[in-house]
Amino acid sequence: MKIIKYLFFLLLLVVIGGAVYVATINGEYQVEESRIIDAPDELLFSTINEYKTWAKWGPWMDMSDDLVMEYAEKTSGEGGSYSWKSETQGDGEMETKKVLPFTSIDQEITFITPMGESKSDVYWKFEKIEDKKTKVTWGMKGEQSFMEKAFWITQDGSLSETLKSMYTKGLEKLDTYANDEMKKYEIHVDGVTEHEGGFYMYSAITSSVAVISEKIAEMIPDVSTYMKQNNLPQTGMPLTIYNEYNEEQGTAIFSTAIPTRDKVITPEGSAIQCDFLPKQKVVKTTLKGDYTNLKEAWKAGYKYIIENGLEPNTESPAFEVYKEEPKLQPNPAEWVTEIYIPIK
Repeated sequence: MKIIKYLFFLLLLVVIGGAVYVATINGEYQVEESRIIDAPDELLFSTINEYKTWAKWGPWMDMSDDLVMEYAEKTSGEGGSYSWKSETQGDGEMETKKVLPFTSIDQEITFITPMGESKSDVYWKFEKIEDKKTKVTWGMKGEQSFMEKAFWITQDGSLSETLKSMYTKGLEKLDTYANDEMKKYEIHVDGVTEHEGGFYMYSAITSSVAVISEKIAEMIPDVSTYMKQNNLPQTGMPLTIYNEYNEEQGTAIFSTAIPTRDKVITPEGSAIQCDFLPKQKVVKTTLKGDYTNLKEAWKAGYKYIIENGLEPNTESPAFEVYKEEPKLQPNPAEWVTEIYIPIK
């Protein structure tokens, strides 16, 4: 009996000592990971700000097969939230507390486990860097309860190490998801229609086919600036008119233009001129996606012409109209370009 009594007291001392030890552990923690992602800050911000995208890149999605996501009526912006249930991972919820567009997002996460309920602060930071890349920082800070500290003592790694590994994986998946989203595109040949035409202000150039997109990006602002300086109304979206296109030689003569209401007489020698597109029958093709897919869209339009026994009108130049401004729409997958090929 004395041995049992001694063992009991020894066990009691161990328990008390362990409790004292756990109580003295600093429960405060802060973990953050960063990654430079080749995507604009607007796109990454909107992706993270919308909880319904988290199922596509969240690192915990691969950790169990029983995770069930539930969404509130509002899933983005301040007050947006979602929750989850899992026998293996426990239950919890996340709510957005503060949003500073394209710069930061503050959230509160609640974990519900057999050890009780705990809350922590989650934060995101977005830093725009050159070439439309973004440094994304994902962090969490809070304080562990007594039971949580006791639990992590029994594990091979600490809470911080576990979170760090999870955040690294999550940012890698976010990178892949964002870039896959930007690569999506659709091409639709709308068929034969009539283009109304009209006056336009333009700047013309001869260049290598390989640098057409770069030249267009430089020239459109010049035309726009000229029109603003001279109080000329813009009556449509910017377009590029292909006066000559020699794929074998790799050269093109083209004009970047912006529609205007009336005929404009420009000063002699001006780099910006005015011209007129006639009302004409055309085959229209619509590309929704990055401009890198324009070549495929043009081929689809000409293929339609051949398959339907139509004949291009070579006396009238083909042109493309940009329905979305890249500065206002950060995701290239949402850019819309209309291609018009004149036919006889």
